[in-house]
Amino acid sequence: MRRCLVLALPAALALAPATPSSAHDIPPDVAVQAFLKPEGQRLRLLVRVPLAALRDVVYPTRGPVYLDLARADPTLRQAATLWIADAVELYEDDARLPSPRITNVRVSLPSDRSFGGWDSALEHVTGPPLPEDTEIYWSQAMLDALFAYPIRSEASRFSIHPAFDRLGLRVVTALRFLLPGGAVRAFELSGDPGLVRLDPRWHQAALRFVELGFRHILDGTDHLLFLLCLVIPFRRLRPLVLVVTAFTAAHSVTLIASAFGLAPDALWFPPLVETLIAASIVYMALENIVVPQPRRRWMIAFAFGLVHGFGFSFALRQTLQFAGSHLLTSLLSFNVGVELGQLLVLALLVPTLDLLFRRAVPERMGTILLSAIVAHTGWHWMIERWDRLRQFRYPWPALNAALLASATRWLMVAVIAAGLAWLLRAVLLPVARGRPEKEAE
Repeated sequence: MRRCLVLALPAALALAPATPSSAHDIPPDVAVQAFLKPEGQRLRLLVRVPLAALRDVVYPTRGPVYLDLARADPTLRQAATLWIADAVELYEDDARLPSPRITNVRVSLPSDRSFGGWDSALEHVTGPPLPEDTEIYWSQAMLDALFAYPIRSEASRFSIHPAFDRLGLRVVTALRFLLPGGAVRAFELSGDPGLVRLDPRWHQAALRFVELGFRHILDGTDHLLFLLCLVIPFRRLRPLVLVVTAFTAAHSVTLIASAFGLAPDALWFPPLVETLIAASIVYMALENIVVPQPRRRWMIAFAFGLVHGFGFSFALRQTLQFAGSHLLTSLLSFNVGVELGQLLVLALLVPTLDLLFRRAVPERMGTILLSAIVAHTGWHWMIERWDRLRQFRYPWPALNAALLASATRWLMVAVIAAGLAWLLRAVLLPVARGRPEKEAE
């Protein structure tokens, strides 16, 4: 009998219906909606969170699963304080604001659409609650909470650190900041984004994007391999200046054009660019193998730099929300960060290649071996990305005013790119030819 009881107890516990206090598992995906609006000497934060993400709180229920709305208010305020107010840090001009006051809490149905805008969301949270006899599963309910922070002035510059990452395995926060003038600035934040400056000064935005560009070039394996192919034949200062400057000028043109909405927004465009980037690596590596002393390398670097600029823009697309009103400054700062990263890579590559070709392997043989390895890697990337690209259909565009406007904008970009190429050829090419080496071309 004892053995039967010992064996039956775990099975009974496993089959027993879960109560709210025992079923608070970590949700896989959590979507948080938030509004932040300064008004006079008050800053209001309005948040909607799935109630299932606010764990370790025993919610009162009717029957096995229905939320008891008549007794839920104290528990909802406790959950709002523990999981929302304590997880958010708000700053006014770099001074942290004190703990907020919970103005209202409401339980909402999952079908409620009031959070489409600030006015409807505020009216919903401050309006009458759901009837007490509403039958709603506690695990499917939404919690809406309104917080009030004291501030000195609505014209101050505000920052927020929303540490909502512990709400679930993957947390996305859709935050809309309503400026006093009526403009709305939207943010999409993943996990714990750190400190987010909602209205950054120009130097704050510049520093953030310099760091982003520096990290991106060091994390981008395809860009590093392309840079390696550029450097292998040219390890002297003047040829490198021309080649790297041509690459920088080219990717700056397409990066800025993409940021201002001139790039195609079709789904097939990113796979196309990624395929062309892989093809550029293969081409440069094969040219290093076949041609002992490549000529006009700066022109090839400029042409492929236009393609790599689109690749940079894909990485920058989600981050432009942190630029505030300093879009152009942020773009230029990102380019500065990319160039700093390239200079660091060059400072490491050039002496390493010199040491390798002097001590380990002859220069020509080493160039062929390294380029063959890079070409092999780039070839596999190109095949994989081409397979993804082939899955898209490419309908012929309709001949209309929108197409003509787009063609005109791209014609302007092409003219700017051609002007930069001419400037490089007229100014930097004579400098690069100042030495007798043929590879300076």
